[in-house]
Amino acid sequence: MEEHPLANSTHLGNGEQSVTHAVLVDAPKRDWRFWFSFLAICISVFIAALELTGVSTALPIIVDDLKGTEFLWAGSAYALAATAFIPFNGGLAELFGRRLVLLWSLLIFAGGSALCGAANSLNFLIAGRAVQGMGGGGLASLTQIILSDLVPLHDRGKFNGLIAMSYGIASGVGPVIGGSLAQQGQWRWLFYLNIPICGFAAVLVFAFLRLRVPPGTFWEKTKRIDWLGNLFFVACTTSCVIGLTWGGIQFSWGAAQILVPLLFGLIGLGCFIVYESKVPTNPIISFTLMSTRTGFSGYLQTFFTSIVLLAVIYYLPVYFQACKGASPIASGVDVFGTAFSIVPAGILSGLSIAKTKQYRPQLWLAWVLIIIEMGLLSTLNADSSRASAIGFQVIGGCGMGILVTSAYFPVLAPLPVSKNANAIAFFMFCRNFAQIWGVTIGGTVLQNMLRLRLPDKFLASFPQGTAIAYKVIPLLSNLEEPLKTEVRDAFASSLRVVWQVMIGVGALGLLASLAMEHLPLHTSIDEKWGIADSEHKQNNTL
Repeated sequence: MEEHPLANSTHLGNGEQSVTHAVLVDAPKRDWRFWFSFLAICISVFIAALELTGVSTALPIIVDDLKGTEFLWAGSAYALAATAFIPFNGGLAELFGRRLVLLWSLLIFAGGSALCGAANSLNFLIAGRAVQGMGGGGLASLTQIILSDLVPLHDRGKFNGLIAMSYGIASGVGPVIGGSLAQQGQWRWLFYLNIPICGFAAVLVFAFLRLRVPPGTFWEKTKRIDWLGNLFFVACTTSCVIGLTWGGIQFSWGAAQILVPLLFGLIGLGCFIVYESKVPTNPIISFTLMSTRTGFSGYLQTFFTSIVLLAVIYYLPVYFQACKGASPIASGVDVFGTAFSIVPAGILSGLSIAKTKQYRPQLWLAWVLIIIEMGLLSTLNADSSRASAIGFQVIGGCGMGILVTSAYFPVLAPLPVSKNANAIAFFMFCRNFAQIWGVTIGGTVLQNMLRLRLPDKFLASFPQGTAIAYKVIPLLSNLEEPLKTEVRDAFASSLRVVWQVMIGVGALGLLASLAMEHLPLHTSIDEKWGIADSEHKQNNTL
């Protein structure tokens, strides 16, 4: 393989380059080990997407069955844990190797799934979702990190398209599986099904994914972990989410119970940034990753994308169930417009980037499509046709497909290849942190708008602090007219505000995308992390 010792340079956007000394090599020939390893990556992505979309559809029945009220935490707990542990998992992968951390993530995800399936209360379920999130964060970051180790950036578009296919298939079947199992009173199997799939993925990873790992003993590597930074980050992130989740639902936004954790979390994150930039030898997040305007634009775009995507995944099923009287299964089918437009758009975007070596036009188009979709969704009322609601999704689904597969090109293009793992870990952190905001913002807006729009007499039957959105849906079929129509209209008008907020988020994403520069895509990979050859197999692989 040809070596490129000076190809590992950073484009600073001002004509300057900073050169690092890691040895780069051309990607090796893709043999059967590569393709089985790639299959394991696709299955890991499939598991996480299946969980995300399946639970969102089944959640109203799950919450009702467990007699709970904290529906927001059932969604936010997973995203919170995934976000909080993504930097930690990225650091572990740098020290102990990708394979070991990916296997560990699959094990934790399967364990969390078992806990969720066995839950006998909503608090138990929330705890299980948090454990799942710890594993899911590892799956999200490690799959992309491993792909970057094996495939150079200029060729990665088509592989991202194939991964998008895994994500899209899971997004399509997830709502149907979740809705079907929930409607039959078998929602626990939505979680139990993850266990054998995780097992199959683990077998593939163990058997075929043989990657090099850095030398050193276990204790030497453990000492290099930024334990204080990780604990500080988890605490601050959790505090922020508590304030966001409770705000306007359990307590008013001006209450001390909201302001204290929210301010503590935000100030703490500011202190965390200062600490990470000054103190640890091996920081969990290197803020030099955002030193270029193109990279910063990429991080902002993935943040805004995830907010919109999670709002669609969680609250479009609410529209179909509350306004159109759809069953959980039918509402899962009704979101096919999003799920099955993401796949072809992601594949075509990846192929076009691989062919043209351009990423900016695709991303600009994606944001325009998302803004159009949110605008169209905001025109829906309780009597709008189902065909309109499904058709509108296709427009935004194409935009989301492009962004899901292509937003990290502006993140990686300005950086040296040796920074891939750190950049991708922070990229996945932004994505997952935004998912918390997507669920929380959408849920908070919906909850507060419903309290303003539902009939007072009907609203009085729900105690203060109840997450009324998911409490009302199971009761709708038994309501008498005209109350039933009034409740349906209240949901439609409340969801309209959710989509209007998402128009603003999409506009911010488009604005951020204008900062991108066109930069060449790397044509090499870092030799340090490639598939181990025969001389490494016994002593230097994990």
